[in-house]
Amino acid sequence: MVFLRVRLLQVDKEDLEQPTGSVFDPYCAVNVLESVRTATGTTQLVQKKKTVYPEWNKCFDSHLYDGRQIQIIVKNKKPDIFMCEFQSTVKNLAQRCHENGEVATIWLEMKPTGKLQVQLKCFSEENDTSQSMIKDNSPQTMTPEEKSNTGALTRRRGAMRQAKVYEHRGHQYLAHYFRAPTYCSYCSEFIWGVMNKQGYKCKECQMAVHKRCYEQVLGKCPGGGTETSDTKGHTELRNAHQNERLKERFNLNMPHRFKVHNYMSPTFCDHCGTMLYGLFRQGLKCEVCNFNVHHKCQKNVPHLCGVNQKLLSEAMREVERARSVSDAHSASARQKAAVQMMREDSDSDEESDVYEPLWHTAGQDGASGLAKPLSPPPAPPKTFKIEDFVLLKVLGKGSFGKVMLAQLKKSNRYFAIKALKKDVVLEDDDIECTMVERHVLGLAWQHPFLTHLYCTFQSQEHLFFVMEYLNGGDLMFHIQSSLRFDEKRAKFYGAEIILGLRFLHERGIIYRDLKLDNVLLDSEGHIKIADFGMCKQNIFGDNLASTFCGTPDYIAPEILKGQKYSASVDWWSFGVLLFEMLIGQSPFHGEDEDLLFDSILHDTPSFPRWIGKDAQNCVSRFLERDPSKRLGVIEDPRKHSFFKQIDFDSLERRQIAPPFKPKIKSASDASNFDPEFTMERVALSRTDKEILDSINQKQFRGFSFTNPKMAE
Repeated sequence: MVFLRVRLLQVDKEDLEQPTGSVFDPYCAVNVLESVRTATGTTQLVQKKKTVYPEWNKCFDSHLYDGRQIQIIVKNKKPDIFMCEFQSTVKNLAQRCHENGEVATIWLEMKPTGKLQVQLKCFSEENDTSQSMIKDNSPQTMTPEEKSNTGALTRRRGAMRQAKVYEHRGHQYLAHYFRAPTYCSYCSEFIWGVMNKQGYKCKECQMAVHKRCYEQVLGKCPGGGTETSDTKGHTELRNAHQNERLKERFNLNMPHRFKVHNYMSPTFCDHCGTMLYGLFRQGLKCEVCNFNVHHKCQKNVPHLCGVNQKLLSEAMREVERARSVSDAHSASARQKAAVQMMREDSDSDEESDVYEPLWHTAGQDGASGLAKPLSPPPAPPKTFKIEDFVLLKVLGKGSFGKVMLAQLKKSNRYFAIKALKKDVVLEDDDIECTMVERHVLGLAWQHPFLTHLYCTFQSQEHLFFVMEYLNGGDLMFHIQSSLRFDEKRAKFYGAEIILGLRFLHERGIIYRDLKLDNVLLDSEGHIKIADFGMCKQNIFGDNLASTFCGTPDYIAPEILKGQKYSASVDWWSFGVLLFEMLIGQSPFHGEDEDLLFDSILHDTPSFPRWIGKDAQNCVSRFLERDPSKRLGVIEDPRKHSFFKQIDFDSLERRQIAPPFKPKIKSASDASNFDPEFTMERVALSRTDKEILDSINQKQFRGFSFTNPKMAE
């Protein structure tokens, strides 16, 4: 089978029509259309796959199936308008490739006007990639053509995370940015702001509420199910108690009596919060309580006719407070209750720090995972800012931001600085994730195989993590050059990764994004696990996680099934990673995510002849689909026969020499990182002034921290 690889380079704007005063910021949308024969015998084009949006200078692939067509649409970001398009069969594009296999750079004529520059190259792949891997050829003796036919790991794979769900009484609220004026369904007040006062919207019934109001809503969601998200735990008991109280004392099953109404002035829906549009018969009005809704919202409105949710909820809270105070048997207990009431009265902008002090990460309090407080340093440590560093190269990038090599001015010290855009953090509702990442990086100083954090600081636009620079590069870079690792090398890396994962799991932290890209080598050749942005804390006993996240190739079956999970998902990902190190390709395959996930759920990986029995058994036990039977869950992986020659105590003390030492020319050498990143211009992405002005900087209070080792 042959497939075509297309790289999008640039669009010629000379012949394109642009709105006056707009900024030229184009992007591409790519649709793959299949030729399908209908029942009448005619042929029509059908889009079976989702539209993809490749970045500039990035590639997408397509097999040369009969009748398949590619449609490339060029749009401008702000304003989001259509500019031009190109459509052709994949085979016609493939005919424009060079016969000698070299990359062809051409201009595509767009409609109605304009030109798009692309690079084209055809590749051939064997029908059975596993057979090519069974050859006894070593990677060093294989030709480039043979390497391309083996299905080797040739691309980096980004992580994904589903939007965080806030569940309450069956509602499934998501952080939402309202483009039109919107009012809160609970308190009837306006939902202000673009960034700093983001609202929540139920994905089932479309109810719009403030962030501070969602837990006070009394009405049950008509389409709500059982609570299953990570946010359930802290409200579950209170909701159950409140449900019983409502059932006993109040009859809240009072349907509205809606009637079509003509509104003579602008009116907003009391459920979804947006305006009722139209000239007449714009919506429905309750004849009893004057509740106004869209026609589409009627079926989603809870039966709360005549009930003021805000007043009732506040009254119930007052009753609970009075009871808690009267039940206190001592002055200290009453004082504690008063403090709790003050906390409940405060809003999200209270003056305490959002981020906990990292002095607490140097010691652990037993199995609870809570840190023992240490005495702060005698003098306040020096604080840093981005102007204190010289940014040298881009080491990696993704939806989160960038990682850059930086030199501390007036010194010969080099660091890796991870920069997160605040607007992206807020848009994805990831403040908690940055708190967890910062906390885990602080803990990492206690273990030799986790990346160490030196300091954190912030600007108006960015959050910065200053970490140790590991100039040995990541395992993805090295496996791309060697195709696969020999068993000794894979076993050594695997053993050090096991120690790092066990350190996290013992402290109730699951990693959730283990992959070749996130395992780096130091100058001596030891591994370091990096990028803790997907970590989840406090996973002990029955306290499990349920967020759908991870890198598609490494996601465990229990995550795909929507089940709750624990550290078992890390051991599945480790099995995938160990398979890739030993064999040089992924154990599961699919042309798109749906097919890949189906492969993860049902396919059995095949092993080449030259893989030893111990290695096969070890990988197979990590890739056990039943998490309760998986290696790492029911048995310590260090005891498996595959690792019997490893002295883990000596390994953890770094007393065993690595089997491979990366080639490093200097402390600032970046030759072990992907040129795709290191050749980029080093610059921080800017944020639109309107968005920047709307960011509530108080939400990042307490983020800055300096490790005392930074001053050494």
